Amino acid sequence: MSLISQVKTTAPAPEPKAGADEPRPKPKPKPKRNNKKRRSRANDERQSKKQASDQEMKRLETALFGSLYSPPEFGSEASFAQPNTPKPLFFQDRSTENQAPVYEEEQRLPVSKRPAWVDEEEERTQVDIAKVNRLRKLRRDAEEQLISGSEYVERLRAQHVKLNPGTDWARAGSDQESGLTGVDDDGREELLTSNADLVLKDSVKLLPGLLEFSRLNNANREEKSNSVINSVQFHRNGQLLLTAGLDRRMRLFQVDGKRNPKASSIFLEDCPIYKASFLPDGSEVILAGRRKFFYSFDLVKSSVNRVRPLTGRDEKSLESFEVSPDSKTIAFIGNEGYILLVSSKTKQLIGTLKMNGSVRSLAFAENGTQLLSGGGDGQVYHWDIGTRKCIHVGTDEGSLVATSLCVSPDSSMFCTGSSSGIVNVYKRDEFLGGKRKPLKIVKNLTTEVNEMRFNHDAQILAICSRMKSKAARLVHVPSCSVFSNWPNTNLGLARCLDFSPNSGFLTVGNAEGQVLLFKLHHYQNA
Repeated sequence: MSLISQVKTTAPAPEPKAGADEPRPKPKPKPKRNNKKRRSRANDERQSKKQASDQEMKRLETALFGSLYSPPEFGSEASFAQPNTPKPLFFQDRSTENQAPVYEEEQRLPVSKRPAWVDEEEERTQVDIAKVNRLRKLRRDAEEQLISGSEYVERLRAQHVKLNPGTDWARAGSDQESGLTGVDDDGREELLTSNADLVLKDSVKLLPGLLEFSRLNNANREEKSNSVINSVQFHRNGQLLLTAGLDRRMRLFQVDGKRNPKASSIFLEDCPIYKASFLPDGSEVILAGRRKFFYSFDLVKSSVNRVRPLTGRDEKSLESFEVSPDSKTIAFIGNEGYILLVSSKTKQLIGTLKMNGSVRSLAFAENGTQLLSGGGDGQVYHWDIGTRKCIHVGTDEGSLVATSLCVSPDSSMFCTGSSSGIVNVYKRDEFLGGKRKPLKIVKNLTTEVNEMRFNHDAQILAICSRMKSKAARLVHVPSCSVFSNWPNTNLGLARCLDFSPNSGFLTVGNAEGQVLLFKLHHYQNA
């Protein structure tokens, strides 16, 4: 080993730098920032900007629309110069001085009943109410087409009032009773105390095409029948509804369109009911089925009487009958072309009428002094009840069997329904004069016509067939056209139907035991 490798080599120590032994100065701490103050300052800046923007907006609105935020007050002109000045807690009444304030003279001026603003563009605008289906109901007659914008607005308002009638306390009658009615300075009745010009009256003609109606709760919702409904009829008061069917029960419901509570019911142990009818005077109900006897229910005494078989007759069924409008006579369909006339007071047979063919349908006319009958020979007979004689016989065009007859309330028209589903509409005076052509032929049913009813003003004719589902129609009588939007619901097998006395309600009984109820909006009263 060499001596050089054993020598320890030491590196020279570095010379200390000048000032290396001196301590280094510590860095100055950074000042802590106050975040709360910074946020508060930013919020104040935003708030001041917003206030400035709001003030500028108010200034612009005031320049455009006048004083909105500091409205002028009578006798306080200084409020314009000092809007933030608080209002005084009292003021001095100077009305007793010689010079009265100007605004008191203005208060004594008559109040104008005219609109505050009228849009002249409405008068120049023309609206075609015949082109759009939903606007056709606004027409006053079938030929009307163009109306002005202002007239269009008035009719829309009237239609709204018609479909949304007010409560009793809000009607004009209640105002008269409470002394709230008034007349303006021109002698015209005030708008808010009368709806005479807004509500469409029942006297307005019903237009063809679409019928305004609403489906209500079933009339017998409280107690549905367990079998077929064969008869429905309204009492003359418009609130009591009769239903009867093969379950041998007659039920009376108080119709209000909502709850329709049941008033009473009777059960006939030995007679499934094929037909039930009020006497027009409202005192009794006549019920009959396929039996030799029939029943009478006294509404006043709430008693049921069974009427024994008619003397001298051997009919096994009295299921079909009609009651005269004067409540004096009940006409039953008998055997071999016989019509049995029974007194509604004594329930005794008072006479018979004889046709050539079999009897299938009956209808009274002229307040019960005349009777129409039809049957298997395709003829329509007119009878005089007083003399028991036939006064006219005419052929029902195209009919082989007249299964249904119906006479309008004023006896000016009558309809015949045939086994083929054809309904012929006749004018009675023309038919009695020898004209055989019907006024109109309705071909909307394809099966036997079983029920037909005119409403109280003969503007609607309801027809139905028991042989087919949904086989029911409403006919607009003046035009003899069918309303295209009724029914819009499943009626089932319609068996019977009836209008309320003022046509506000329409009811349909079906084979499922339901009694459907509809509100006709054209008519205000039930």
